[in-house]
Amino acid sequence: MLLAFVCMVGFAAALAKVTLVPSPGSSDLVHTNLRPGDSLRAYLDQPAIRDTVKQIGGNVLLGAPFGVLLPMLVPKARGAVRVVLVTSLVMVLVEIAQGAIVEGRAFDIDDVILNTSGALLGYVLIGRRLGHALHPRRRHWWQRGRSSA
Repeated sequence: MLLAFVCMVGFAAALAKVTLVPSPGSSDLVHTNLRPGDSLRAYLDQPAIRDTVKQIGGNVLLGAPFGVLLPMLVPKARGAVRVVLVTSLVMVLVEIAQGAIVEGRAFDIDDVILNTSGALLGYVLIGRRLGHALHPRRRHWWQRGRSSA
């Protein structure tokens, strides 16, 4: 548990550094995107595949730690739907903070979608098993009398 907590704090610090650092050089290119898919199309239309992979893959990877660490730290947040909801909420708040207080950054709904997809992927691949290993489901009193067949 302690290791998971330390990892989550480290992830929060990295998330803050990556998303809340001003980017004055790109302030002319930044615009708010509230239409799902607009930024994804722009990423896919870039001539350099490396930039596309960096944008899409980076956003997916940025969300993956939520799917891994959240079920370990908060047993009540276990489950794909709960991981998606919590991650979406946190990422919307991060995007709002970016757009409101950081120069050269703006709110982008596609970033929220990609981050949340990464969290779901992290949960399905690793987080579900780690969460169950650390916090096994308790059997209720009415289930104890039955044999598990």
